[in-house]
Amino acid sequence: QVQLVESGGGLVQAGGSLRLSCAASVRTFSSYTMGWFRQAPGKEHEFVAAISWNGGRTYYADSVKGRFTISRDNAKNRMYLQMNSLKSEDTAVYYCAVDGSPYTNVVHTVGNEYDYWGQGTQVTVSS
Repeated sequence: QVQLVESGGGLVQAGGSLRLSCAASVRTFSSYTMGWFRQAPGKEHEFVAAISWNGGRTYYADSVKGRFTISRDNAKNRMYLQMNSLKSEDTAVYYCAVDGSPYTNVVHTVGNEYDYWGQGTQVTVSS
């Protein structure tokens, strides 16, 4: 059973920063690609960022490139999303997800390629 718990969301002013954390209860955390997605009210589920199992490759949506940084600490079974220069359009529920295929060379940016999801954490950016 894989459980993912996001934390770190909250209310921040435009231009501010937040750091999201995803704690994973999976024995072989270090073997899985991880991703962050988000969903704003009335909008589609959206890819934000992904990181390969060993942290060697990262991918970002164009809308967050240069502002967000994804990272992971395999020793702590955690993944992070550092969000800087936040904009009102970043307001959404943010979800972390695990690609259940171990040691994959493909880093997916599509939600249905991920097998396990957290409950989400709300990020609200006020303008």
